[in-house]
Amino acid sequence: MRDTRTFPHEPQSVPAARRFATSVLRGTSADTLEAVELMVSELATNCIRHTNSGFDLTITRSGSDIRVEATDQAGGVPTMRSPKPTDASGRGLKIVDMLSARWGVQSRASAGKTVWFMISDAGAPAGEPSRS
Repeated sequence: MRDTRTFPHEPQSVPAARRFATSVLRGTSADTLEAVELMVSELATNCIRHTNSGFDLTITRSGSDIRVEATDQAGGVPTMRSPKPTDASGRGLKIVDMLSARWGVQSRASAGKTVWFMISDAGAPAGEPSRS
């Protein structure tokens, strides 16, 4: 299963991206869904905060494996920061790093980049097709 949606460059796209992810991943365990929802929120927030374009969110599920990609048209390379407890922001990629099995950034040949993460649904039996 693979599903993609495009979101405009506006703050309302962050909760809309979360709703899209939870809708696509219906039937996923509550713990996995909560982690995906938080990581999608972080990636969508970064797209809104650090670019001047909308973004695409792509969710791919194969058995218990889930891959989420946020693609924007902006340059630059996202980097994980180490914010102080009093800093208002800068924790997004740290959260993705802690909650995902792995993550990365792919530069796009035309323009922009894709930030992605992988997570396994602990509640889904391995090799079982997803229910959507």
